[in-house]
Amino acid sequence: GDCFPCPQEGCPMMGHYADRFPAKLMRINQKYFLNTAADPPFTSWRQRVFIKLSGVKRTRGGINLVFHDTEGNTKEYQITSGVLSQDQIYTKYLDVEINPKLIKKVEFLWIKTPFTLIWARLGADTVNIIHGGDGHR
Repeated sequence: GDCFPCPQEGCPMMGHYADRFPAKLMRINQKYFLNTAADPPFTSWRQRVFIKLSGVKRTRGGINLVFHDTEGNTKEYQITSGVLSQDQIYTKYLDVEINPKLIKKVEFLWIKTPFTLIWARLGADTVNIIHGGDGHR
C-alpha cells in the first residue's frame, strides 16, 4: 500500500504487460505488481477502503463488505474485527475479484459478538472505496 494509488501511467506490472513501462524496466530494484485471485480467471483489482462508523460509541464485533456486480456475483471481505469505535476510520487494502466497472452495490455488514447488547446499533457513516489503477470510486 505504500505506492497507492498507482502513478498516472499505472502500476508497473510483471509478465505480459511489463513492456508498457519501458522506462521502469531500466531501473535497478524496480518494484512490480501482480494481483491475482484464488479462482479463474485469477483477476483482481486493488481497492482502498475507508470506513467511518456511526451508532454506538464502542462495541465489539467485525466489519465486512460484500461487493455485488451487475452479473449477480458477490464477494465478501473482512475489513476489521475486535473493538470497534466510531472515533476511528478503518482503512484496508483489498484485492477484489469483481471488476470495479461492474460493481452494482457494496453492502456493509456488522458481525455482532454473542455479548453485544440487544439495543446496540452500528452502521457506516461513510464508506469510501478507491480503485488503485485509475482512482475511480
